[in-house]
Amino acid sequence: MATVFQGLVVRTPFSPPNALDSNKSLLHPPRSLSVSDRKAGLFVVRSEGRTNHVLRPRSRSDQFITSAVATKADSSSASTASKPGHELLLFEALREGLEEEMDRDPCVCVMGEDVGHYGGSYKVTKGLATKYGDLRVLDTPIAENSFTGMGIGAAMTGLRPIVEGMNMGFLLLAFNQISNNCGMLHYTSGGQFKIPIVIRGPGGVGRQLGAEHSQRLESYFQSIPGIQMVACSTPYNAKGLMKAAIRSDNPVILFEHVLLYNLKERIPDEEYICSLEEAEMVRPGEHVTILTYSRMRYHVMQAAKTLVNKGYDPEVIDIRSLKPFDLHTIGNSVKKTHRVLIVEECMRTGGIGASLTAAITENFHDYLDAPIVCLSSQDVPTPYAGTLEDWTVVQPAQIVTAVEQLCQ
Repeated sequence: MATVFQGLVVRTPFSPPNALDSNKSLLHPPRSLSVSDRKAGLFVVRSEGRTNHVLRPRSRSDQFITSAVATKADSSSASTASKPGHELLLFEALREGLEEEMDRDPCVCVMGEDVGHYGGSYKVTKGLATKYGDLRVLDTPIAENSFTGMGIGAAMTGLRPIVEGMNMGFLLLAFNQISNNCGMLHYTSGGQFKIPIVIRGPGGVGRQLGAEHSQRLESYFQSIPGIQMVACSTPYNAKGLMKAAIRSDNPVILFEHVLLYNLKERIPDEEYICSLEEAEMVRPGEHVTILTYSRMRYHVMQAAKTLVNKGYDPEVIDIRSLKPFDLHTIGNSVKKTHRVLIVEECMRTGGIGASLTAAITENFHDYLDAPIVCLSSQDVPTPYAGTLEDWTVVQPAQIVTAVEQLCQ
């Protein structure tokens, strides 16, 4: 049974919708990385919700270290070849999840610029046009507002479209469709229409891609009622979140980071789905809770190695669900460590960290032994120059300094 909840479709328990319900090289490709295996999460839709108010986060360290690289996580990658499953790059994991859902449900379709026979700007849809045909993998003109609106209309008629923005910054041209149509139609129609659409694409600060191609749009979309937002950070959760987003009756924005597409991991052969509303415990710890997502997960894990050598025991959580927050997992961690550090690539003013700070303060203030610290990108357009670009993004050394100050 589906009900209207703040413009979202709430299903309890989850039941997969049926068919009626419903070659250029990479731009500056990153190095291949390896991360540890994780257990599959159950797909559970929870109906509790809170309003997150924007609160100005605490000041951060002014030190900037020019070494912005995504580093290897703490893992036993040397033995990865002996583990069950198969090894995929992150963009291949996204494609595998998409292909599995297109096989499962004929209502699933893809549309966007160059998603067809070219295979997408980062090859997430490579080979799908040949397999499924031009009607299910539709190349569109360079008109984001038009094809996003078309995708929303298709979702209203029972299809399950995946709209790819060649770059997430381009989807600002479709902000009206995403806000006034995608987010509101289920609510304003009194539940008569569902909008089961996935909007996805590359974003984040790349390697000298310039200001317009290095935008962090999480903060732009988080205030839109009626949509969910998730950010993938590993091949495992990229596939699991993609499949879950396609099956959801809600509009979902899936954020992918341009520097993580070539990250490699071994994932299970059997089918699995990640929850759209659950955070991932990356590293259990006792001294401080570090909340992060996307590319900053790897900066945090690099800093964690230094912190452990210094005698600290940080708990690292990849929040994954940017809207709504998994306050259950976050709250349990805060009650244990009593200190919180938020590390994000999003802008400082009105960013995800600001909303997360507000949510933690409202719900877990009595458990905090120190003010919440938020490390964010600077409120400037991302410079093209590599050195200046590094200075705008949080670096591992800043994370180490912040934890030392928090734990004094």
